[in-house]
Amino acid sequence: MSLVDLILPNKIDTEELIEVYRSNYGILYQGDCITFLNALPDESVDVIFADPPFNLGKNYGKNIDDKKKDEDYLIWSKEWLIRSIRILKPGGSLLIFNLPKWCIEYGSYLNAEGMLFRHWIACRMPKSFPRGKRMSPAHYALIYYTKGEPTIFNKIYTPIQTCRHCGGEIRDYGGHRKKLNPNGINLMDIWDTPEEVWEDSNNIDNLEENLWTEVEDIWSDIPPVRHRKYKTREANELAPIMLERVIAMTSNSDQIIVDPFGGSGTTFYAAEKLGRYWLGTEISDVKPAIQRLTDLANGEIQEWESARGKHPKGKSQKQSKSTQLDLFPL
Repeated sequence: MSLVDLILPNKIDTEELIEVYRSNYGILYQGDCITFLNALPDESVDVIFADPPFNLGKNYGKNIDDKKKDEDYLIWSKEWLIRSIRILKPGGSLLIFNLPKWCIEYGSYLNAEGMLFRHWIACRMPKSFPRGKRMSPAHYALIYYTKGEPTIFNKIYTPIQTCRHCGGEIRDYGGHRKKLNPNGINLMDIWDTPEEVWEDSNNIDNLEENLWTEVEDIWSDIPPVRHRKYKTREANELAPIMLERVIAMTSNSDQIIVDPFGGSGTTFYAAEKLGRYWLGTEISDVKPAIQRLTDLANGEIQEWESARGKHPKGKSQKQSKSTQLDLFPL
């Protein structure tokens, strides 16, 4: 019996919530997010990641209305937000990915409910287009709250970013450059040597911080999932690198991750790779998520290129020791 079995009621599989996939680490259901959250006990999960529909009129499949009136969208949002707070353990983390327009509203509501604001993370959106008499939108928002002081916060380290054309470093580190790791630290190293990529929050004072580049609250290395080679459904998807970073930052291996908007299964994929337990639901088509998890179980792992692009021809770099997942191809 896995950890997720221990927190579930005896009979969660009903006509409204159907179990469609199970692994040693998690269970995926097909059903409404409210029904799913209602079925989970109080203060039973460690991390909740939510990527709800943005209410832009996009086609997310059957049973999803993505064109509500603003006030109706917010009423519905508060319904799943208050339930998320209920099931989150003290010190647990809640992260929500959406448009800034909605994240402002979410933040106001979470503040009123006593949640602790941690970060507004700007995920850069490349190739955006002008919107009438407004500036071109350049980022999505990822808001990060905890239920009181966080129980877990693992520091994440990212590679030294370089120009995709000339290979030069984008950022000027001034007199501290020689103290950084000369090779940079790619997130692909998470899979083989997690102790080299983020620290145990219990040993925070023992780390030589000047050897690494800590992740900041502007993420410009999250590639959009637009190419048909990687997309598993018509609606938007998130790149695994984003969920890997979120899960590594907010949890340890014996904890439970919940995603009430399962989509193409990226959260569950990342949780499986990092050895976290997980639970989730998707109200519409669950085939993309099931396929992604099945492929992972069979050892099939997609390679992803970061938003930095490939290194220019003629520029050589040392090969990483990681063999399981190449997020930054050389």
